Amino acid sequence: MTRQDGPPRSGFDLFVIGGGINGCGIARDAAGRGLRVGLAEMGDLAGATSSASTKLFHGGLRYLEYFEFRLVRESLIERERLLKAMPHISWPMRFVLPLHPEMRFENDTPTSRLLNTVMPWMKGRRPAWLIRLGLFLYDTLGGREILPGTRSLSLDGTREGAPLKDEMHRAFEYSDCWVQDARLTVLNARDAARWGAEIMPRTKVIAATPEGEAWSVTLEDTATGETRQIRTRALVNAAGPWVAEMLNGTLGRNSQAGIRLVRGSHIVTRRLYDHDKCYFFQGSDGRIIFSIPYEQDFTLIGTTDVDHPDADSRPRITDEEVSYLCDFASGYFKQPVTPGDVVWTYSGVRPLYDDGASSASAATRDYVLRLEESGPPLLSVFGGKITTYRRLAEHAMEKLAPLFPRIRDPWTAGEPLPGGDFPVAEAETRIGQLMLDYPFLEPRQAERLFRHYGTECYDILGEASTALELGRDFGAGLSEAEVRFLMEREYATRAEDVVWRRTKLGLRLDEGQIAALDAYMTGS
Repeated sequence: MTRQDGPPRSGFDLFVIGGGINGCGIARDAAGRGLRVGLAEMGDLAGATSSASTKLFHGGLRYLEYFEFRLVRESLIERERLLKAMPHISWPMRFVLPLHPEMRFENDTPTSRLLNTVMPWMKGRRPAWLIRLGLFLYDTLGGREILPGTRSLSLDGTREGAPLKDEMHRAFEYSDCWVQDARLTVLNARDAARWGAEIMPRTKVIAATPEGEAWSVTLEDTATGETRQIRTRALVNAAGPWVAEMLNGTLGRNSQAGIRLVRGSHIVTRRLYDHDKCYFFQGSDGRIIFSIPYEQDFTLIGTTDVDHPDADSRPRITDEEVSYLCDFASGYFKQPVTPGDVVWTYSGVRPLYDDGASSASAATRDYVLRLEESGPPLLSVFGGKITTYRRLAEHAMEKLAPLFPRIRDPWTAGEPLPGGDFPVAEAETRIGQLMLDYPFLEPRQAERLFRHYGTECYDILGEASTALELGRDFGAGLSEAEVRFLMEREYATRAEDVVWRRTKLGLRLDEGQIAALDAYMTGS
């Protein structure tokens, strides 16, 4: 493939509404196929759902209970494919699933109904043999190549069992992957721009009307209020939680397609244990939560699932949700987790496609693509999850490809994202080499930089031979050179963009340091 010239300021083949992971993934795929692509995001890239996930690439182990084998298989295949494409911002993790007799199914799953019929004496409990069968399927459905498989694990006298209550004796251990979700979104946007796409954060679509065989779209700069008109052959509505609002409001459709908004909330505590494995906890109510090592010194616990009334209502965790997560984790850990241990929380709204089911089944967590061709083409994206964003983009382009006879073939499978052009197995070696090349870096700082930027660390650090040559120190190892990189290449304009999305250094910086960073970035 060759790099495409940037699109003209007024005309596009494809225009994407929404700068979350699905919108940026579609923009990247389309631009790399030779289309003139534009993307508008009303806030910062990954400013909503795509920066508020549990940070996992996973196949959806519990979706097997809903017999969602296709969804799980596709997710598992993507898990390793994406790991190879972004080994700097994604890496393997081992998950410990402790076993205890009170593990139960989530209410009214196909598996629970079947077992309650043939083995009513189980009273909704999850037997260990069934969990092992599920993990066997999890190991084999996706053609696992890189990640190690499931094994049985004793919790007696082991580091994995040390933080847990003494009644926990056995566990299964399996593999999934960690991912820095907001960085994934931004890197897709950057790669789309590399192929010629015009990426427009902080730009709102305020009107879109058919004009002949094209769309006329009015854009508004959310900072200045200035407007701009563009034309596009096709439109993609990837507005996430706002997809139905965009469809029936701004785009003037009368669609019956529904979205169920679910708020997922997480809590972050100081580090609860001294190893790098995650825990998969199952509750007596059938739900599950994860406990995950986070940003070197913290533990991430989540998530809740609560209906959220309105996409425009900012998601916030409630006191009841905080208590629920603390109590859930305390059911496993020797040392109780209390609301006083929480140092940060975050919440995001997941748009689940509403298929009319009475509960949030696994089916509602798959994605649905709807193409309208009664006028200029309009593709709407409902649902989806971070693990399958690349396949979602490919499927979107399959639907749109007939509109563009000269479009190129699919290309994103295995194609590295910026900074990810090295083998998965070399990550630790590369971090060591970075420390040799820049001896002034502390080990933790070198690890953080490489896990954020991969081989692009060298673009940030340049010819520096001392920390002073990186410019101003904003605290926690955040240098002026890194901030300039984020502003010039990654669309960051405010401190919030840097410390809560492109990095998580907000956990380490105080209010005064964040304010000083914001003043620097805005020139105030």
